Amino acid sequence: MLALTRPAPILLETIDLVQLRAYTRTMIRINIHEAKTHLSQYLDRLARGEKILLCRRNVPIAEIRPLPPERSTQRPIGLAKGAFEVPPSFFEPLPDEITAAFRALTGQANN
Repeated sequence: MLALTRPAPILLETIDLVQLRAYTRTMIRINIHEAKTHLSQYLDRLARGEKILLCRRNVPIAEIRPLPPERSTQRPIGLAKGAFEVPPSFFEPLPDEITAAFRALTGQANN
C-alpha cells in the first residue's frame, strides 16, 4: 500500500519565513512595562543602532528605531534644476469656485 505524503512547501513561503526569523531576531523584543522600567538602558542601545520591537502582552504594537545621523554638510541647492518648469498659469488667480470653496471651509465671508 502506498502512503500519501504532503507536497513539498513552496520555496517562496520558506524564504519569507527565513526572512521573518532573521528580521525578528535582529531586534530587541520587549513589553511596555520593561521598556518603562529600563528606558535609559534601551535608549543607549538605540543610540548604538539597535531596533526595538515594543509589545503589549507579547503582541507587537510598535517598532522603535534610531534616527538617521544628522547631515554634516548643508543640502545642496538646485539638485532638480532643469528637471521641470513651472508654467505661467501657475501664477494666475484661482477660479472663483475654488476660492469660494476655500472661504466656505475657513468660515470667511465672500469679499
